[in-house]
Amino acid sequence: MLTGNGQVLVLTPSVDMSSLGFAKLIESWPALRQFREGDPLGLGRSVRSPQSEALKPRIDEADAVSHSICPYCAVGCAQLVYVKDGEVTQIEGDPASPISRGRLCPKGAASKSFHDGPLREYKVKYRPPYGTQWEELSLDAAMDMIVDRVIDTREQNWQEVNEKGEPAKRTLALGNLGGATLDNEENYLIKKLMTALGVVQVENQARI
Repeated sequence: MLTGNGQVLVLTPSVDMSSLGFAKLIESWPALRQFREGDPLGLGRSVRSPQSEALKPRIDEADAVSHSICPYCAVGCAQLVYVKDGEVTQIEGDPASPISRGRLCPKGAASKSFHDGPLREYKVKYRPPYGTQWEELSLDAAMDMIVDRVIDTREQNWQEVNEKGEPAKRTLALGNLGGATLDNEENYLIKKLMTALGVVQVENQARI
């Protein structure tokens, strides 16, 4: 614009920075972006944000993955255990499993907390008869105690014949309850051991 003395005067509109920030806020509103980008269901870019675009999966930095089975009920859902630097970083369902097809229940999905939870015990705990405190034992000592008690109980309660005088060759003083987290081969070997010992009261968590 020319003034009376021949000088050029430039007029610039005043900019309200607060209104500019408000306009950007409105433009970033997902509902408006859905309408503007033709994405009414919110399945495309309209729902993305700088925060969501910067997210990475928990398994992104894992350097190894191991196949495992969920340690809870008897269904036997398969799991993928992701490891980094020797530590478990994430546990997810295994899509290759014909049983669970990659799905896990809430307990199975929280298996990592079961694995490295602060309340997990890493040593054998033993409370002697009439004792009021738990004592720590080595695994070898605990296994020796179990073996000695199984053998002694079997010898003291062995039944060569039953009440009718028929061959029995059994003991009713011992029982075994198998775990659902064991595979078929392990349960088979335990059943063979119990049969060899004459133990007839054998059950499994899967049937209970």
